[in-house]
Amino acid sequence: MKAIALQQYGSADDLALVDLPDPKVAPGEVLIRVRAAGVNPVDWKLAAGGLDPVMEAGFPLVPGWDVSGVVEAVGFDAGEYAVGDEVYGYLRKDWAKNGTYAELVSASVRLIAPKPASLNWQEAAGVPLAGLTALQSLKRVSVGSGDTVLVHAAAGGVGAFGVQIAVARGARVIGTASERNHDHLRALGAEPVTYGDGLTERVRALAPEGVDAVLDFVGGGVAALPVTDHRDRVVSIADPGVLADGGQYVWVRPDHDDLVELSALADGGALKVHVDREFPLAEAAEAWRLNQTGRTRGKIVLTV
Repeated sequence: MKAIALQQYGSADDLALVDLPDPKVAPGEVLIRVRAAGVNPVDWKLAAGGLDPVMEAGFPLVPGWDVSGVVEAVGFDAGEYAVGDEVYGYLRKDWAKNGTYAELVSASVRLIAPKPASLNWQEAAGVPLAGLTALQSLKRVSVGSGDTVLVHAAAGGVGAFGVQIAVARGARVIGTASERNHDHLRALGAEPVTYGDGLTERVRALAPEGVDAVLDFVGGGVAALPVTDHRDRVVSIADPGVLADGGQYVWVRPDHDDLVELSALADGGALKVHVDREFPLAEAAEAWRLNQTGRTRGKIVLTV
């Protein structure tokens, strides 16, 4: 099979299109013919060795954890799926080696779910990691009807999902973003506010009593802004320091049931996926360089 791989830890410059053996399919796994793979910052951070202290890696290393595709083969004890099923998933395994930037990838049934019927391949591949991150963050602080929620980096890959899921749960959402993304946030159901000096005052102008929960999807100390009296309902995916202030820190987990919930939201019309750019698999390096700018709206995906 064709795949994008690194021979050692490195950068976008070290990615190469190579031929690799087809993956083996263990008990409880299926083999997926990849149609699209989502690009996330963790992909290039892992490739640079950023997770080496906590995760084993093997080389050649194929990056990528997000996937949408078609079941090509079914292993022992994986009767939930059949050849031809359309699936998607967050394929973070216990080690880094056989990722989704490839024509084929094996996956435990725990990591996948039926693809949302309303989404195309590219849109579906943009959901798993970012969508699960947003959903699990909202669940961690029990966001629900009547809550006022502040979402930092609300126009980003995770933030846009956080806004929509919070709105679907009946919450009022205030979202931080650059001015060029304000109309986009309004379309998602959020009230936009601009980054920068005076942010606390701008949020308090919209919510004089403060907000009920804060979702920090950007870091940089924004989780510590004095915009809520409920420090136990402040959650960050980017700043572990939030724990010292009584908040919550989330590292997303693969979860079949949560993927099913995201599918239901998408197929019910409550979750839209904005794909900013698509690149063919062979141009993964260019996709990484764009992702590293931090200036995209929505998701970047590779088509296979």
